[in-house]
Amino acid sequence: MYIETHGRGPALALIHGWAMHGGLFAPLVERLADRHTLHLVDLPGHGHARDDDAPLQPDMLAAALVERVPDAVWLGWSLGGQVALRAALDHPGRVRGLVMVASSPRFVRDDAGGWPHGVSSSLFGDFGDALERDFRGTLEGFLALESLGSSTAQDELRRLRAQAFERGEPAPRALQEGLALLDAIDLRAELPNLRVPSLWISGRRDRLVPAGAMPAAAALAPGARSVVIDGAGHAPFLGAADRVADEIAGFMESLAAAGASA
Repeated sequence: MYIETHGRGPALALIHGWAMHGGLFAPLVERLADRHTLHLVDLPGHGHARDDDAPLQPDMLAAALVERVPDAVWLGWSLGGQVALRAALDHPGRVRGLVMVASSPRFVRDDAGGWPHGVSSSLFGDFGDALERDFRGTLEGFLALESLGSSTAQDELRRLRAQAFERGEPAPRALQEGLALLDAIDLRAELPNLRVPSLWISGRRDRLVPAGAMPAAAALAPGARSVVIDGAGHAPFLGAADRVADEIAGFMESLAAAGASA
């Protein structure tokens, strides 16, 4: 893994989504680095860690990262949320708080199990098949899906296209592993055991993680709060950067205040 650090102050570790890299968090760096230390993580097979062939296993990645980024609030976007959530569940003494951005404990819809807040399982299989046929074209299509629905969709898509591959294309192996993880993951039963405060941020127009997933997840976790941002899609820190940064800063300030009064 690769970690890039900016700013000064209380620590915030940020973990990107599928096929992305830590550089996409630039809008949050711009707004938070004057009061927080931001650790931007590139997962194995992505960005500057493209040649790292470690498997995308959230428990292993979380265990490795807590050694390198101790005593931090962890933020996970989409796929990255699975690593952040795993760290909070497994290492609560080393994770001060959890911010989940457009990341669900279960990405696939499960009507029989009372979870309508997901996509069809075929979506991830279709992406996997498409990667085999047209790797770059499939990634370009995914960027469009990430921005779809946002009130600033065209601006977000331009930014994603400009930045998504500035650290090189992600490794095909890592992308297939990520799709398999998103298809299989289901951490709903573990949320009542979450021992750190959490903030769940979603975009009301998200086409990948329905906005209802985040309040539903927060309802399962003690000490959790959810925020749904009107007009935002799957990358709300791009289209609604000021709002997302304010929510994160307020959450971190509340943790500091709680620690001071303890």
